[in-house]
Amino acid sequence: MDGLHIELGELPPQCEQLRQEVRAFASQHIGKYSKEKRAYNWAGRDPELTQEMAKQGWIGMTWPQKYGGAERSMLERYVMLEEMLAVGAPMGWHWSADRQMGPLLMRYAPDTLAPKIVPKIVKGECSFCIGMSEPDSGSDLASIRSKGSKVEGGWVLNGTKVWTSGAHHAHYMVALVRTREKSEDRHTGMTQFLVEMDRPGVKVNPIYSQLGSHIFNEVVLENVFVPDGNLIGVEGEGWKQVTSELKYERSGPERFLSSTQMLIEMIDATDTERNDQTEAVGRLIARYAALRQMSQGVALMMAKGEDPALAASVVKDQGALMEQSMPNIAHEKFGEHIGTGSDLEKVMNFLTMAAPSFSLRGGTREILRGIIARGMGLR
Repeated sequence: MDGLHIELGELPPQCEQLRQEVRAFASQHIGKYSKEKRAYNWAGRDPELTQEMAKQGWIGMTWPQKYGGAERSMLERYVMLEEMLAVGAPMGWHWSADRQMGPLLMRYAPDTLAPKIVPKIVKGECSFCIGMSEPDSGSDLASIRSKGSKVEGGWVLNGTKVWTSGAHHAHYMVALVRTREKSEDRHTGMTQFLVEMDRPGVKVNPIYSQLGSHIFNEVVLENVFVPDGNLIGVEGEGWKQVTSELKYERSGPERFLSSTQMLIEMIDATDTERNDQTEAVGRLIARYAALRQMSQGVALMMAKGEDPALAASVVKDQGALMEQSMPNIAHEKFGEHIGTGSDLEKVMNFLTMAAPSFSLRGGTREILRGIIARGMGLR
């Protein structure tokens, strides 16, 4: 199989037309990647693929034309994403920029940074990384210690960011730092800045995963000067901006389609005479179908201008649970393929090591369930 396609419900005609266009594009461009490479899914990076997608108008699809966007609907963007994710397209080069950094700049720096940078995102010419997490902070962003000090003409930043995906490729980082001393309200006094990664004082140190791959980094900011124009939004309002930004990070179909290649390999390996295999695959497909409907609902909420924070947290939480279960299911039901050098074994080996991170990125399970509990009035 080249991809997993679950057809449920009816979308507007323009969405279904786009779906066929994306499938034709994927058929032409994705075949060159091995199945093991496709298992990296949206975390994989290929600047050439980003350029090809930019030519199709598939980066910044929903953004205003004045910034180079196509002003297409959120549902159209959803369709494009799920089709590309279903075949394991390596879109990491532009992923953060397209998913959340562009919207952040257009909302909080519409007349300063956005006109200069957002058109470059749309053209696939620049890559972003996100400077949130810090050593000893984990998902508790309110405990960050990186600081920004006001100087003539700008700010001087000092501190360390960690687990910064793609920092070694990125042209820009959006960094969250403290510009005021901590008060009783831990969420006040934080500010976001755009940091050009080639500025003096920015040092990127690689963090190699247990897979031996280099995706994460430690980014050290040592007396890094950024001009006043690089301040994003309002000084001291960084927490509010970050929580608004995170809804983009938690709302997409990538939150349940990261392990699609594993399911495809299990389908291809299924012996129809083995009831345990067909049942296991059937249960997974049913969960995919339910999550897809939920995720489409989030896209529809965003299209209507509604806040999807609660719904997106549910999708991410349940999506991570499903994806993290898949390597174990593959090992239990398809163990005869282990040690054969098969594509199933290669994909399973990768996801066995990668899956633990799925409940960390974009917010830990504890954070998400806290959001869900508050949304349900339970805390």
